[in-house]
Parts: sequence; structure tokens; C-alpha cells
Amino acid sequence: MRSELNRQLDGWANYFRFGYPKEAFREINWYIRGRLMQHLRRRSQRPFQLPEGIGYYEHLNNMGLRKL
Repeated sequence: MRSELNRQLDGWANYFRFGYPKEAFREINWYIRGRLMQHLRRRSQRPFQLPEGIGYYEHLNNMGLRKL
């Protein structure tokens, strides 16, 4: 799933790169990370526990999710 999502993010980055992409990149990153956090919380019957001392943002970066 991560590789497919990273490929999609690369395509969006190429599309929105022209002009002033800062706002678009910020909104896309916020949306993608929010949806992935929801997915992690709902993917099993047991609640998802982050490793001690790590937030969602850092955990998603450690998993290899690209940031625009």
C-alpha cells in the first residue's frame, strides 16, 4: 500500500509543482496523513498502539511515507 501511495504522491507533486504549490502540498499532506491515521486505528479489532514516545507524524515517516 505504501509504494502505491508514494507513487500517487509523486504524480500529484508533478501536477501541482507549477505555480505556488505550498498550499496544495500542505493540504494533500494533511489529508493523506489523517486518512492513514484513521486506517491504522480501524484496521484491527485491537486498538492500534504507537511505539512509546513516537507520534503519528514520526511513525508515518518511519514507515516510508513521502512528504510533498
